[in-house]
Amino acid sequence: MTSFVDTVAIHVRAGDGGAGVASFRRQKGKPRGRPEGGSGGPGGDVWLHVDDSMATLLRYRHNPHHRAGNGTHGEGDLRSGRRGDDLSLPVPPGTVVRDEFDVVIADLVAPGERVRLVQGGRGGLGNAALVSKRMRAPGFAEQGEFGEEHRFTLELKLVADAALIGFPNAGKSTLISSVSAAKPKVADYPFTTLQPNLGVVKVDESEFVLADIPGLIEGAAEGRGLGHEFLRHVERAMVLVVILDPSPLQERSVEEQYDVLLAELEGHSPDLLHRPRVVAVTKADLVADPDLGGLAERIPNLHHISSATHDGIDGLMYAIAAVVDRTARELPEREGYILHRPVPAPFELLRVGDGWELTGKAVTRAVNLADLTIPDAADLAAERLRRVGVYTALEAAGAIPGDVVRIGQLEFEYLPDEPWEDDDDWFEDEEE
Repeated sequence: MTSFVDTVAIHVRAGDGGAGVASFRRQKGKPRGRPEGGSGGPGGDVWLHVDDSMATLLRYRHNPHHRAGNGTHGEGDLRSGRRGDDLSLPVPPGTVVRDEFDVVIADLVAPGERVRLVQGGRGGLGNAALVSKRMRAPGFAEQGEFGEEHRFTLELKLVADAALIGFPNAGKSTLISSVSAAKPKVADYPFTTLQPNLGVVKVDESEFVLADIPGLIEGAAEGRGLGHEFLRHVERAMVLVVILDPSPLQERSVEEQYDVLLAELEGHSPDLLHRPRVVAVTKADLVADPDLGGLAERIPNLHHISSATHDGIDGLMYAIAAVVDRTARELPEREGYILHRPVPAPFELLRVGDGWELTGKAVTRAVNLADLTIPDAADLAAERLRRVGVYTALEAAGAIPGDVVRIGQLEFEYLPDEPWEDDDDWFEDEEE
């Protein structure tokens, strides 16, 4: 039997960019030749997309690590490297995506919706792309950048039109099996349902999706019992179908069951109390005249049903279909969303010990050259750092000439001087 998995952690890494190459076309009278080194291809991205054929996140439980393809290196004769293959991971409708800081970055509910989790590394520029007024024949190229790498949590909240709510062994599984093709496990002991079940119910020309939520017990909203793990699935349902059990198996009267269930729903999310509700007392074949207490006055349209004999089932399904239809017409269509975050600062400057540390994509990109021992390469890196504001930030922070500045494993001395004159506008033209 397939297990139902509704929360998993995944670790994804985008592809690395390919390196650019320093290459020259030899020509008569020009010993160095014309630069013809191609640029590396960018790494592939990692995406999530909604696949309505999936019903669980089980595939990621034992396979949490995923990586997109790397870009290939550039070649001579101006041949650029190939872009790395993107990786698109399928998830069921109703998947909520959280980042490593527990911030919701996407809520994916409909087929076709997708979100990019991590972006591939930029391919390094070949020496042909580094030609400028100052450097007519650069003898170096850029390295490819590493792809982004992050951890995410995927949480599945079932997308259903109506959800069956009740105590353990109240008859929810028997009911859904009698009105749909769903075949949940049914037995006469508590907590038979260990995972949610979905079934499609047809009523005349219409249909709706009915979810069987595992039984709740008092204190579920605070973490007691199995129901706590599945209360999240109730959040998606437009209509709540409360199933009450009048049999001796339940210690509480049907009215007490009703009040406890509403309290647990409110404890999980107060909004659930405002959802349309349909209420049914089940097992009419076993208890012909149940003690309803004051429930009949509180709920005029109370349904009495028996899944075993099918008494009252049709009327209940028609009632649920009518409420689902009315609610769907009154509510705007639910859409997923993707959180678009502000563009991060190009770099951060920190005082570390007796020196300074720079982090951020702009500064790592500025020095991402194959050989910084070449004077032209070192000059280009210094000018790139100047253009993104590093020297201004160091001066404002109190740096003095000779201070050690670190970017990753690279160290250099802070020596402010005059900028060079060039038309190298590499940074302004680059996409993030």
